[in-house]
Amino acid sequence: MVAFNTYFALALALVGSVVAAPTAVPEAALEKRVTHTGRGTFFNVGLGACGKTNVDSDHIVAIPSSRFANGDHCEQFVQITNTKTKKTALALVRDSCPGCGGGDLDMSPSLFQALGATLDQGVMTVSWHFMNKSFRG
Repeated sequence: MVAFNTYFALALALVGSVVAAPTAVPEAALEKRVTHTGRGTFFNVGLGACGKTNVDSDHIVAIPSSRFANGDHCEQFVQITNTKTKKTALALVRDSCPGCGGGDLDMSPSLFQALGATLDQGVMTVSWHFMNKSFRG
């Protein structure tokens, strides 16, 4: 009976340690939950680093080269908010921005305007985050 109680207690301890063990979250999943803040600018789109040709009326965004990850974010949606106007829009990652800082975005003219800025303004402050890769707009 003592041996049974010892084995039973050991089994409960093992089950408890497995249940209480933290689950590792992939770093890529955490990236999607992080909100970045930086400068938002616009550019005339064309053939982007993702290999797609776009026009200025498309809601296209170029993300910082430091986040581009060899194209891993191509075709991923980004939710962008103009921090001044509070207007929000969705855009597809289709390009890399070598001159952008870590939180900056370069946007198609139509996207820039959809966020409540004029092209004459040229720059705005934006906050943004990647949408889940399964999100299809």
